Amino acid sequence: MATRKYDQRLRADAAEQTRRRILDAVYQRLREEPAEPVSVERIAAMAQVSRSTVYLVFGSRAGLFDALGDDLRRRGGFDRPADGEADARRGLLHSIRASVPLFAEHRPVLRALYSMAALDPQAVGGVVERMGSDRAAGLAWHAERLAKQDVLAPGITAAEATHLLWAVTGFEFFDQLYTGRGLPADEVADLMVTAAERLVLQRY
Repeated sequence: MATRKYDQRLRADAAEQTRRRILDAVYQRLREEPAEPVSVERIAAMAQVSRSTVYLVFGSRAGLFDALGDDLRRRGGFDRPADGEADARRGLLHSIRASVPLFAEHRPVLRALYSMAALDPQAVGGVVERMGSDRAAGLAWHAERLAKQDVLAPGITAAEATHLLWAVTGFEFFDQLYTGRGLPADEVADLMVTAAERLVLQRY
């Protein structure tokens, strides 16, 4: 029985290593050649596995990109529950600031995904849409907490706060400042926090 469990663990570890190699190959491909189509054949060659292995692990090309989106969320900590911050204002601003290192580290990958979603919606559109849906749900959660603690700016509803936060906390807004204006990540984080504060929060 012990030998069988050991063998099962070895197989599971090998499968996870294969999965990781394939995902790392996608990251590398998007960083190095973001304007080029991502083919399963090319990813398989880079990961040193067969094309059929990629399909076996991820099911489809769309499944491969879905897994990439999940991996990005895990790397950024967005798959973890809220940290229990009681103060809604601090919780929102911490969340905004925490997203910036992920955006900066994976900027070429995220930019490529957003661009590819328009050109290849069948394979890539789903992951971008799901990332957007998750972000919208998170912002709505923050806005409701702000409303319950009565710290929204006068005349701003939770729904309106969600819309405004959507505009100034996402990757596109980050990239306009980080790439378009050439600002360092920490300064971009400060500006994103300031924009959110001035748009939706009460002034002290």
